[in-house]
Amino acid sequence: MTSGCCCCCVALRPRYKQLVDNIFPECPADGLIKANMEKLTFYALSAPEKLDRIGAYLAARLSYDVARHTRHGFVFIAMDALDRLLLACHSQSINLFVESFLRMVAKLLECSEPQLQVLGTNSFVKFANIEEDTPSYHRSYDFFVCKFSSMSHQVYDDPETCNSVRIAGIKGLQGILRKTVQDELQGNIWEVQYMDKIVPSLLFNMQQADEAESRSPSPLQLPERAENPACLAENCLRELLSRSAYGTIHSVVQPILTHLDNHKLWVSNTFAVRCFKIVMYSIPPQHYHLVIQQLLSHLDLHGREVATVRAGVVQAFTEAVIIAASGSIGPTVLEVFNTLLRHLRLSVDYQLQSSGPDPRSSLNAYSVQEEQMFQESLVTTIGSFADILPDYQRSEIMHFIMSKMPLPGSRLMPDVPRGGSTELTQTLLLRSLLRVASGYHCGHLAGALSGSFLDALLSGALAFEPQHRLLVMKIIQVLLDRHGNRESLENISVLPDVATLNLRKEKCSRQDLIFMKKYGQQLLRYVYLSSQCEENGSDMFRALYCTMGLLGLDFAGEDIALDLFRVAFAMQDVALEGEEPLSVFSCSALLALTLAFAGLLGRITAVPALSQHVAQIVEARQIQAPHLLPENLFKDPQLPPYSMPNIQQHLDNSLLLLNSKVSEALGGCGYAIERLSTPYQPQLTDEDCLSKRRSTIETISIQVEMESHSPEHGQKTPAEQITFETLKKAIVDSTSRDEQEKEHRRQVLEHFRKAPFEDIASQCEARANLLQNKLNQIFDMTIRPPPSPSGSVGTSNGQRSIPVYEMNLPDLCQPAVVRL
Repeated sequence: MTSGCCCCCVALRPRYKQLVDNIFPECPADGLIKANMEKLTFYALSAPEKLDRIGAYLAARLSYDVARHTRHGFVFIAMDALDRLLLACHSQSINLFVESFLRMVAKLLECSEPQLQVLGTNSFVKFANIEEDTPSYHRSYDFFVCKFSSMSHQVYDDPETCNSVRIAGIKGLQGILRKTVQDELQGNIWEVQYMDKIVPSLLFNMQQADEAESRSPSPLQLPERAENPACLAENCLRELLSRSAYGTIHSVVQPILTHLDNHKLWVSNTFAVRCFKIVMYSIPPQHYHLVIQQLLSHLDLHGREVATVRAGVVQAFTEAVIIAASGSIGPTVLEVFNTLLRHLRLSVDYQLQSSGPDPRSSLNAYSVQEEQMFQESLVTTIGSFADILPDYQRSEIMHFIMSKMPLPGSRLMPDVPRGGSTELTQTLLLRSLLRVASGYHCGHLAGALSGSFLDALLSGALAFEPQHRLLVMKIIQVLLDRHGNRESLENISVLPDVATLNLRKEKCSRQDLIFMKKYGQQLLRYVYLSSQCEENGSDMFRALYCTMGLLGLDFAGEDIALDLFRVAFAMQDVALEGEEPLSVFSCSALLALTLAFAGLLGRITAVPALSQHVAQIVEARQIQAPHLLPENLFKDPQLPPYSMPNIQQHLDNSLLLLNSKVSEALGGCGYAIERLSTPYQPQLTDEDCLSKRRSTIETISIQVEMESHSPEHGQKTPAEQITFETLKKAIVDSTSRDEQEKEHRRQVLEHFRKAPFEDIASQCEARANLLQNKLNQIFDMTIRPPPSPSGSVGTSNGQRSIPVYEMNLPDLCQPAVVRL
């Protein structure tokens, strides 16, 4: 009776429940009954309205089996059945079935058993690869993002279990991305709350990989796919970056920066550089500038961190810039260089703080060596970023760097102190300028050495330290050298073999001739004055030889070549009988330099007589003065001055360049040698002329002022004699007057800035009224002048005054009539 009742109850059960129960075997080890599974699939396809009930019933059975920890076999069978139904059915009611499916996946992910978590993740990945026909408006993946991110960080004692769970978590995150990124209804996956969980989970697994197992960040060098968390995490990060758009790149890059900060990965920045290489290789080229700007903003954020952290950010920025050479770099180029130069100046201040008398007293313990490394990385970054710019932008960058240059001791900026941070800032800015100029290519000199840039570069160069003047000379060489001859002219040699040097020469263009006529004397002035600096070493004289050689090579057949010979003769005269005594080494170097330049220009211009004259001087010096040959003089830079003879003693003419011999040699080749008869005098700059004019005016004003104070009546006192003390006092007085005027201007400006508007308006109104009264008085005097005796009668008689235009003039004053 009981069995009959059970059979009757089973027969009354719904059809879908019977089909679901039939797919489960009596023993879980037998697996899913495929024949009954095909019947269930056919029933679901035939009656899609029952699909949600099938899913709900399967979910109930799975929950029951999960709760009974001994029935895990039936859990695997239930999930297999769900996967098969999900892949087979694409009806309108699939969304309700998906909700039951996701609840079962969430139930498995909440289990503590790793195998059930992996089972639920695999089912979710299969679901993520299905393209749904109908959209879902209410589905949310918040729980799955949190759970998969947690699984990516799981740690177990068993390495295999740990890897399997982490791989499952990464695959789950990848499935979420594939399911939501292309779905417009699931666009909130790019929000910060999700990216802050997804991206750090991927970076954590990438960080765990050994260096030997790490692969190239370039997508062109991908190895075979390996089932390990690091490779899967990197693939997932690449896929995430490749799907990002203009407005979502920031959401992905910012968690990367935060992760590197939290785990202190900027110091040993191998992983940081690798991450940003992956970022740059994965995003579209038109979005490169967004990453560059975000890195610069992050550098500003860490402006007061230790130098190693800032250096790590800068190195990552450098690698990103190198990759961005083929893409977009954005419109804010000057802002990038302004940020880098600002951090360069800050680094100088930090270095001086740490090298003070008591570095421990500073708020931040900055290391001098670390700051120097950071400065090197900044200079390299400036050059790397300039290398990807076109020439016209590179020229603007050179002007921009030059505008940041402090000029201590110059007349333009007399208040800038010399030494300290100023000197170090000059060195770094000049090195940056040299790095930017090294890759500059132009067709003519006017494009490389514009007038404003040349004025700014040479205006304070002579006031710099010796290493600064050497950097300025190298910058000029880089911009002058358009044919790659600079390396061949770095070593000074007398009568070199031109064929061995491989010098490349082209005909001088008309634009270059115009440029040299306008600015050539300015360049020659700097070369001449730089040669007379006492602190010059062997490197500076080699740079002078290279600069003169480049000018002579480009303008060998023009008047500039004659001017170069005039400069050379002027250098020789300075070495022999200069007004300011130079060291023995400097005098010897000047004589060696002039001889080497004459020999080089003789070979370049193919003037045999000039080369013969130089050869005779070389033979004479080898016998009488071997220390005046550049091969001997510059062989040992540390050669002490006292080991050489005194140059100021009289030297035989056979040891010197003779103007008559050079003029005769060049005249025989068609040069206009009249210019050689005029000794070279450096051209005065506008600054020198202005200074000279000011000094003359001040002297005249002092003399006039002294004469004005002499007594006009009585016996004339003798004129006061102008002495040094008098001039000094006058200069001090003029300085104090200037300071008073500046103070008065400052007070007026301060008053207009801070005073209430009513006070300013009342003062202006009072002044306007006073001016109007004065004008009215002037107008009254002009229109109604006082009556003259001949044209008016006294008011005592009661008669009015007669205006001028009503007066009757005498006959003699009438206009004469000319009769023809």
